[in-house]
Amino acid sequence: MRAAVIAGRVLVALLSAAVLAAAGYGWSTLQRVQESVNTTDVLTALSDVPNAPPVADGATDILLVGSDSRTDAQGVQLPDHVLRKLRTEATDTLNTDTIIVMRVPHDGSKAHAVSIPRDTYVPIPGIGEEKINSAYGLTKFFTMERLAAAGTSDLAERAKAGDQAGRRALVQVVQELTGVRVDHYAEINLYGFYLLTEVIGGVEVCLKQGTSDPDSGADFRAGVQTIAGGDALAFVRQRKGIPGGDLGRITRQQVFMSAAMSKLLSAGTLADPTRLSGLLDAVNKSIVVDDNLDLATFAGQARGLAGGNVEFATIPVTGVGERNERGQSVVTVDPAQVKAFVAELLGDKTPAPVAPTTTATPTTAPPTSASPTQRFAADRPVSLDGPRRRAAQAGPVCVD
Repeated sequence: MRAAVIAGRVLVALLSAAVLAAAGYGWSTLQRVQESVNTTDVLTALSDVPNAPPVADGATDILLVGSDSRTDAQGVQLPDHVLRKLRTEATDTLNTDTIIVMRVPHDGSKAHAVSIPRDTYVPIPGIGEEKINSAYGLTKFFTMERLAAAGTSDLAERAKAGDQAGRRALVQVVQELTGVRVDHYAEINLYGFYLLTEVIGGVEVCLKQGTSDPDSGADFRAGVQTIAGGDALAFVRQRKGIPGGDLGRITRQQVFMSAAMSKLLSAGTLADPTRLSGLLDAVNKSIVVDDNLDLATFAGQARGLAGGNVEFATIPVTGVGERNERGQSVVTVDPAQVKAFVAELLGDKTPAPVAPTTTATPTTAPPTSASPTQRFAADRPVSLDGPRRRAAQAGPVCVD
């Protein structure tokens, strides 16, 4: 079964901390969350990367990653009964099918969450042109192969080193593509998304028409419905039958994020001790962040997010469904256009120069007429606009 795409799960988990702080749950609760999070020094070795964007840019930039790993945050293989709940199966491959750069300005102004399509065709250090969602997995694989050839016999040691190398490769690729310096890293796995949607009691979504897809497990009627767990996974991973393919799926992901945050902000969701305990359990089993991400500090910077001050966007693309030299379907981009778009969106008119990259030229398929930015989903902006505006809308945004 094709690996699931998990959208918004990291954002929901991290912003839960901001919600807790803004809602007055106190630093003791934040400390419990901090102690539950698994950490990594993924950003340490990136400080010496040539031509990296500047650090001091007036905002905290967080790379949010959804991994389809079949292990928990400690690297333990998920048991078969859990995999069945996730509607997937064991596999040695690893993709990061959700990649979002979230900028939280230090002055409390509007935050932005910029999605990068999973099939974006980019250069990966030491590998060549590949889909961006494979940067982590391929780098991990080759790192483990090199360590094995060098005589490292401990599989856990090789896997840990591979994870670190994969994360660093992904961060470097994202920085080169967007021109944004990544200040923090946050990653969540399949199981975490499942647990989080169950903890908050499901998320309300709306579909313009009924849909069924055996590959993703999606089987939904038209209209408004509440989904959680395996159904939520299917909702955000479905690809076949959605206009726009990968970009259409991102629209679903962004709508899902907005609805999930509205649910988190609703009265009683985090005031319920049982749900709070479940949230902490999900964080422990599924979240990995860089070792310098302090949730208390982040919560202070992100109080505005708890009020819904977030806008979603997607990088501009030049072609969807094109074919590379191996016949793979890819999303093509113009790196200069991406940097300019991100700089304007994030309020920086003069992006820092980044070392030029080589973009492979896919063949056969012409560019599509899809919107070059996909900045908004459906007919309304996708925003975490808080309970007040949420209540004023006539239900959730309906999508394909």
